Amino acid sequence: MTLTPQASRFTHDHLFLGAAHDENARRTLWVVALTFVMMIGEIAAGYITGSMALLADGFHMATHAVALGIAAAAYSFARRHANNSRFSFGTGKVGDLAAFASAMVLGLVSIGIAGESILRLFQPITVAFTEATVIAVVGLAVNVVSALLLAGNHGDHGHDHHNHNHGHHHHDNNLRSAYVHVLADALTSVLAIAALLAGRYLGWVWLDPVIGVVGALVIAKWAYGLMRDSAAVLLDATDEHVAAEIRELLESTDDVRISDLHVWQVGPQARAAIVSVVATASVSADAIRERLAPVHELSHLTVEYRNA
Repeated sequence: MTLTPQASRFTHDHLFLGAAHDENARRTLWVVALTFVMMIGEIAAGYITGSMALLADGFHMATHAVALGIAAAAYSFARRHANNSRFSFGTGKVGDLAAFASAMVLGLVSIGIAGESILRLFQPITVAFTEATVIAVVGLAVNVVSALLLAGNHGDHGHDHHNHNHGHHHHDNNLRSAYVHVLADALTSVLAIAALLAGRYLGWVWLDPVIGVVGALVIAKWAYGLMRDSAAVLLDATDEHVAAEIRELLESTDDVRISDLHVWQVGPQARAAIVSVVATASVSADAIRERLAPVHELSHLTVEYRNA
């Protein structure tokens, strides 16, 4: 017998943006502005002082400005088209698309840093230590401010599911991508300051390219993690935590058996599910929905129902 979706009194929209969407958008715009100003300052200082190091860092920061701009644009697009019927499950995953693109940019940046560092290891160049150190310190300060702006809503927010012991995390991968770009800039600034000071006072000119390779590897690791997590959302990977809770709630009694289950993310704090059940006549589709009410992540639920 073919399973058919059951009509019920439950209705919903397709607005699956994160609860802090607008605040995250404002924070990201501030960071874009800070990064852009710092980028212009480094490029200008590089031309004025003749420092290739400053010019290189300025253009390196330009790639981060572009990536952060992508994040800001994604927030704007998602909000503007949140109720557009062209998007069957809303625009909650636009941020994950932007995060994936930003992760690719970050990966390319890490490859560029590693390549340039290895080249400089074998072909050392004259470094303007004083000017480069000053700009690196200013850049670090900008990165710290940017990180503080983004940290307010960054990270994992654990949730308890009423009396259930399933705890899991909600990610805004778009905000995370902006945060990772800022951290990458901060890391390169810290490593650059250490290398510049060592080169100036200890004569360890070789340390600058060596630290550059180390920084590139760390950035590549961050980029891979962001790409992996955002790709999982884009490919509708199963949210195992929510799926496990659905199974626990429905199959705790003998009157319902799950024959098929699909659970995927449609927004930073929203999940969709298609639950196919075989149930006794005393259990209706609406009763199934009521049993799943404690799963607060479920924003879009389809119940396919068949009598046992």
